[in-house]
Amino acid sequence: MSDSALSASSTLAPEQPAVSRRRLILPLALAQFICSFAGSNMNVMITDISADLDTTVKGVQTAITLFLLIMAILMIPCSKLTDRWGRKRCFTLGLTLYGVGALLSAVSPNLGVLILGNSVFEGVGTALLIPPVYILATLWFNDLTSRAWAFGAISGLGGVGAAAGPLIGGLITTGISWRAAFVFQAAVVATIILLSRRLADPLPPDPTRPFDAVGAILSAVGMFCVVFGILQAGTNNVLFAVFLVLGVAFLIGFYLYIRSRERAGKEALLSTGLFKNRTSDLALVTQNIQWLVLMGVSFVVSVFLQTVRGYSAIGTGVVFTAATVGVLVSSFAAGRLAKKYSQRTLIVAGFLVTLAGIGLLLGFVHSSDRVVAFVPGLLLIGLGLGVMLTPSVNVVQSSFPENLQGEISGLSRSVSNLGSTFGTAIAGTILVSVVATGTKSYAIAMIVLGVFGLIGLVAALRLPAKPQRVAS
Repeated sequence: MSDSALSASSTLAPEQPAVSRRRLILPLALAQFICSFAGSNMNVMITDISADLDTTVKGVQTAITLFLLIMAILMIPCSKLTDRWGRKRCFTLGLTLYGVGALLSAVSPNLGVLILGNSVFEGVGTALLIPPVYILATLWFNDLTSRAWAFGAISGLGGVGAAAGPLIGGLITTGISWRAAFVFQAAVVATIILLSRRLADPLPPDPTRPFDAVGAILSAVGMFCVVFGILQAGTNNVLFAVFLVLGVAFLIGFYLYIRSRERAGKEALLSTGLFKNRTSDLALVTQNIQWLVLMGVSFVVSVFLQTVRGYSAIGTGVVFTAATVGVLVSSFAAGRLAKKYSQRTLIVAGFLVTLAGIGLLLGFVHSSDRVVAFVPGLLLIGLGLGVMLTPSVNVVQSSFPENLQGEISGLSRSVSNLGSTFGTAIAGTILVSVVATGTKSYAIAMIVLGVFGLIGLVAALRLPAKPQRVAS
């Protein structure tokens, strides 16, 4: 982002009337909602999709995980393209690709076409449209309180989309068909495109901005190998080890490469300076684990209810109403909470409540086979995640000046989506492994998610009381 563009942003943003900014947030928040919805709504369709497309739980898990993975590996490169192509253009292009993917998924005759539509087209579309959402919100809202409100609306609807995905997906699948759920996504995307027609990009695109293609390939291959390796755990441990080592090697190579480019005075895909802010680093860890826990719990409970308890799509979806209510209540109180409590306090409280919810899901399900046994735990998880989703994003984005917003937005979204990918991959691998089955595999998966939650809590406790901001 050029100095002239930065100067323009600092004078343009305050001039926008409040009502315009509120209208701007609606399509952005809806975009985050539908992308998060896509990551969790298929969880309740596993039985229906498996039967219709003659595949297995592992096959559907692969489609879900690939969707989340493609989002993660392309988020950073696509965030760099927002400077080169413009935020509005990337947003619209991403929505278009997403809509095409949703329609293709709706008519898919087999798992391969479903993966092409859902995992590839929707995944690439999401990677293009999400970075502009957070960059625009950051540029339009300058102070901590108004930015907390903006991120609260966006992250809140994102959390609602992930939590309500199973409920809405279950209703549509049972009432019509699992294919209709993808038609619903296409309809929402069309609505967002209409709402965003007057969306104005605060900064002009810079077509001369260089793009680091080698860095993009190294980072993408590294993350793909790590997640693919996790998917092989329990079924092919040799591939698990090989791909995990390859993934780590590529990621180390990526870091060394971008560092060498910076030292040579060339623009890298990602600035190594982004990792020198302790506050942001810790907040990124909390972001990753929040989405890991959310998507992991959603997948574990959904698969357990359908394959072990024999619940239908609607029955499974209704169970998640508690989590949806929890996210709604807490996330939309983000603005008021930000005025009363520090960001660190909210993130710590969120992890504590979420861990309590995981504990209840473990304890009650073993002691009761009634559906209400899931309600208290899911409600607490929804409340906890809703409380901390917005503060984590706000801490990361607010730690850097406007000229670094494109990069940090891409990194932030990539880390969050990588968390979603890990959650589905790790939990799913445990559920379909030969090590344990039924209630035992459910318990092991929940314990693992609880351990990750504890890691997130430790990171939150280490956040400084007063966040530091990197100078431009």
